[in-house]
Amino acid sequence: MRRVTRGRIVLLTFDPASRPWLTDYLPELVTLDEKQMPVMSEYEQWLGAVHITRVLVPHDCADGFLHAYWRRPELYLDGRRRCGISSFWAVGNAEAGLRRLKMDLETGEWERRYAELLTQDAYDAGYRLVVAH
Repeated sequence: MRRVTRGRIVLLTFDPASRPWLTDYLPELVTLDEKQMPVMSEYEQWLGAVHITRVLVPHDCADGFLHAYWRRPELYLDGRRRCGISSFWAVGNAEAGLRRLKMDLETGEWERRYAELLTQDAYDAGYRLVVAH
């Protein structure tokens, strides 16, 4: 008889209830996340007891995923950077939102609206680590 032991299941995911500042410019991201990402309570239904931890994104994150540039919003205007972010592909035309972002950066409106972000070293953009035992 073989003894089977269960290990841990560890998932890095996104909480679709989160609304990072980028969704103010690209509300299509909310629709995309709500269609693709399970709500946090579903993980316990599927996996049993889980521990869910916020994963903060450092201000100088170099990885280039969707919310990596939360404190460097001008980088979202760089088409080369955007082409490596699958969410931009999935939402299709993000040009209107990016034009609003560009205008807000040029006028200083972005900095006024999100001034508190500029003082933070890390940001809760909605990423979560789900660990099931």
